[in-house]
Parts: sequence; C-alpha cells; structure tokens
Amino acid sequence: MAERFSADNVVVILGGAEAEASGLAAETVTNGDPTFAGPLAGVQLGLRVYHIFESEIKDEVDPDVYEEQVGMMEMVLDVDEIVKEVSLYRNQYCKFV
Repeated sequence: MAERFSADNVVVILGGAEAEASGLAAETVTNGDPTFAGPLAGVQLGLRVYHIFESEIKDEVDPDVYEEQVGMMEMVLDVDEIVKEVSLYRNQYCKFV
C-alpha cells in the first residue's frame, strides 16, 4: 500500500488490546519489524499510525458505530498506556506527522 499510494497517503489504524502489542505493530509500520522475522525487517516505512482509541481517529468515526464496536473495550483496557505506546513510535519515526 505504501509503495502503491505513497507513504504520505497511508494511515495505519491499530486496535490491539495491549500496549506492548500495539507498540510492536506501530514500530513495525514506522521503523521496520524489530524482531527481524517478517518482510518488514529493516524496512522503514515511516507511516502514520494511530490506535482506534486516539481522539484523532475516534472523532472521525460515527459515535454510534464507535460505541457499538469499540466502547466496551475502551472501558476495560488501559487506553492511556496503549495511546502512549503508539504515539511514541509515531512521533519518533513517522515522516508525515
């Protein structure tokens, strides 16, 4: 997608339930696969990456749909920790923030 549409036209939206897993995914699409096990090992895409919990994304979703699809998870997960982890990689490696 990044090659086809150019990286500045791609936004990755994550929905992981744990900060560490979301951070790993965010690092993979920004700085490359840190485990060096997948096809993105060493490939720095620099894509914009957000978690569905972040206001930039949440505000773009119909409130009824968000509540139905995400609301319950937002109440039981550590939203602040997840957002902190994803934004860390976005702010550090994203070329298009």
